[in-house]
Amino acid sequence: MAIREELTSELKAAMKTGAKRRVETIRLINAALKDRDIEARGQGKTVSDDDILALLQKLVKSRQESVEIYDKAGREDLATQEREEIAVIQSFLPQPLSEAETEAAIAEAIAETGAGSIKDMGKVVGVLRAKYAGRMDIAKASAAVKAKLGG
Repeated sequence: MAIREELTSELKAAMKTGAKRRVETIRLINAALKDRDIEARGQGKTVSDDDILALLQKLVKSRQESVEIYDKAGREDLATQEREEIAVIQSFLPQPLSEAETEAAIAEAIAETGAGSIKDMGKVVGVLRAKYAGRMDIAKASAAVKAKLGG
């Protein structure tokens, strides 16, 4: 099922069950998605599922940063709200790769591209981004690739 249809059906189900936080969070996702659609339309493009996954990851990351800020400020109520939103958003993301799977994917990408030095890092990260969009933290993977290539 495409992500948009999943969001729609989950919103309906959450409204029927009265899951207030889930309804609010899915509406928030839909609003961000509508903004992305408008932006893409202005450029003559359409929003793909990969773009939606990237948007969801961005939403999770911003909420994780907010949780840290709220924890430092002693606002446990707001931190809890952000954690609940993170859980809802992550339910629409594919299962992330484990540490071992990430290491194997990096090794496979290095072998596939024939990378031998840090100069080839862009090729390797490009392959990882194409194959594992939404399932791998590319920033962490880039650091691991850099370490493996001797950077």
